[in-house]
Amino acid sequence: MSIEKIPNLISELRNVETDFHQALMELVAIPSVNDENEADFPFGKQIDRALRKTLEICEELGFRTYYDPKGYYGYAEIGDGEEMIGILGHLDVVPAGKLDEWTTPPFEAVIKDGKMYGRGTQDDKGPTLASLFAVKALMNLGVTFPKRVRFIFGTDEETLWRCMNRYCEIEEIPTIGFAPDSTFPLVYAEKGLLQLHLEGKNETNLRLESGNAFNAVPDTARYSGEKQDELAAALDKLGFSYEQDGEELVVLGKAVHAQVAEKGINAINRLLLALKQVGFTSKAIEFIDHLIGEDPFAVKIFGKCEDDASGKLKLNVGKIELNDEIERLSIDIRLPVTVDKEEIVRKLSEAAGNYNLEYKEFDYLRSIYIPKDHFLIKTLMNVYQEVTGDYVSEPISSGGATYARAMENFVAFGAIFPNQIKTEHQPNEHIELEELFKAMQIYARAVYELSR
Repeated sequence: MSIEKIPNLISELRNVETDFHQALMELVAIPSVNDENEADFPFGKQIDRALRKTLEICEELGFRTYYDPKGYYGYAEIGDGEEMIGILGHLDVVPAGKLDEWTTPPFEAVIKDGKMYGRGTQDDKGPTLASLFAVKALMNLGVTFPKRVRFIFGTDEETLWRCMNRYCEIEEIPTIGFAPDSTFPLVYAEKGLLQLHLEGKNETNLRLESGNAFNAVPDTARYSGEKQDELAAALDKLGFSYEQDGEELVVLGKAVHAQVAEKGINAINRLLLALKQVGFTSKAIEFIDHLIGEDPFAVKIFGKCEDDASGKLKLNVGKIELNDEIERLSIDIRLPVTVDKEEIVRKLSEAAGNYNLEYKEFDYLRSIYIPKDHFLIKTLMNVYQEVTGDYVSEPISSGGATYARAMENFVAFGAIFPNQIKTEHQPNEHIELEELFKAMQIYARAVYELSR
């Protein structure tokens, strides 16, 4: 039967919606931030808790489940057949950041004004569970699946993707699928993701440590050294916001995901620029002052680096550390899909070398590009258009790095709609529940069509 001949789909989605919200609230309550210092768990006890809880939810919904004995991933499956559709979601989240900027506790899901607040509601626990419960609604309506539908739950997406690497090494790879971890209508091109350290010997008395993640624009940068009054005056002159907290000065920025670094304010860059103004010098300070400033496109290093398919190169200084031995800048770069990665590495290595900073690669994820006339693109676009009535929005390119690039014939698909506010990696992360319900309709129809 065709999807149009399932007249009770929306009502059945409403029937499972309360259970979906409850499951999401339980998952948000687990602070699944990477912590590799805990023995017996590859990425920490809380991430393992989130994985086991998700599989428990799946079992209660009627899925067959599997837990990787090493704790890297798990999956839940329904249906029969040789072919397999994959839905790729992740259960790890970035740190909460500055707690006083949250109006609700980050790891206590709160529903108000039609939104659910909490870390992971938008990235990516909310969309992952929305797609899961969408398939549950199909199951309740008696829909059969001539192809297997497998939800694959990763645990290391915000760092090194070791979960997905292990899955791909030892497990069956789905034929086709999507990752509900981006925006609608869908993402047909994702920029390359390059993460790296620039390191050099610390020959100064400066000690700094700020930033939480490569892929988040830092909203604070702390300084507790000398010349704080002069530094405050320099910040005032530069027009940079800051606070003085006891014996510490805190430069303020605006946190956003590194893929849209130009929409944020990098507090680390601002602190280093101000330190330069009051006479401090170091390898990191000189590099930022001379070559980066507040330019998220790093034009002084790479020139005009962009393409028609995916736009401009983006560079984010996500973390800094000056300790007794080294200076280290941790940098995230989003590469246009047609740009040669090795040429970017060459230019950055040469530029950093002029300041006695050494390039050390941390991680690299290749770009993806699927033509707009591909079966997957056409099928998902048709479903999106039928549900929303939006025949104007086109497939887009993104600087985000989703699991879609981990396997062939995958794209990122929702769950954020055009013009909807993106709050991932930010204080007060939230998801609009009615919009998420609309996403559930799209996911139910997409899984149905792909499985036929």
